[in-house]
Amino acid sequence: MSYRFTLIPGDGIGPEVSAATMRAIAATGVRIDWEEVAAGAGALASHGTTLPDATLKSVERNRVGLKGPIATPVGKGFTSVNVALRKELDLYVSLRPVKSVPGVHTRHDGVDLVIFRENTEGLYCGREHSPAPGVVETLRILTDRASERIVRWACQYARAEGRRRLTCVHKATIMKKSDGLFLAAFRRIEDEWPFLTFDDELVDDTSRGLVLAPKTYDLLVMENLYGDVLSDLCAGLVGGLGVVPGANIGDRCAVFEAVHGSAPDIAGRGLANPTALMLSGVLLLRHIGEKVAAQRLESAVFDVLSAGIVRTGDLGGTATTREFTDAVCVRAGA
Repeated sequence: MSYRFTLIPGDGIGPEVSAATMRAIAATGVRIDWEEVAAGAGALASHGTTLPDATLKSVERNRVGLKGPIATPVGKGFTSVNVALRKELDLYVSLRPVKSVPGVHTRHDGVDLVIFRENTEGLYCGREHSPAPGVVETLRILTDRASERIVRWACQYARAEGRRRLTCVHKATIMKKSDGLFLAAFRRIEDEWPFLTFDDELVDDTSRGLVLAPKTYDLLVMENLYGDVLSDLCAGLVGGLGVVPGANIGDRCAVFEAVHGSAPDIAGRGLANPTALMLSGVLLLRHIGEKVAAQRLESAVFDVLSAGIVRTGDLGGTATTREFTDAVCVRAGA
């Protein structure tokens, strides 16, 4: 069986890590015909927009996409393509599994948690305007519908993966109406999932708890901005954004992505670490039911990192992107 999926190479090192990931997936034996489309700074130059209609239509048609990192200017320039893609395709689930990587030594070992971030509402959507000079207003909208569906998705994931504890992260002590609505949606469906333990925690308490004892957490569900911050914090617990995968999933489409930056300073030099996007490829394979191939690819990446012989510079090695990819492909195809 072969598939046809969308490829968005991205900016900076995006084309390099995307090419490496395509090779690694192919090494597992899964055949994918990639339809390459543009987004980001490169698309702005070639199409006059950072998110062409053709790119959205490709993902809608193929239902699954793989995306390299896309640059977002800080404080100026075009708005986030990542945010726009999620909103346009209603990719309401941000799935960020975080677990310790063999051979990557950090302050904590045995970390294995998952963050579910509501992807379409809240402050992170960037609804801002300036009503007067020197004044900016930001609109934070949360709805019962969106809050409930992300919680339900997290519960379904828990059942499929044999997980047992779901924690709602909020600040309902202060944002009593907005975070209170999210927490109410979480509590409302508790009786529908008797095999799960439901608890909730203030976002500042969770931040402290993750730093001190991350192994005490299992699954965490939260609104958009909290999820953006805490998912990156959790990545730091296991080695950084270069070793964690990410996915944006809706009812019809899913886009699997590297969550790190586009690193323009090393673009085209063969120095990029493709681990994060390769592990996002693992999530892609699981999503389409290719579980054996997914396990082969994940084991291959972890085996290479655990051996410690072939590593890119960000992990203390001297290997090029191609050398690391070659090593992964050998193990994935064995």
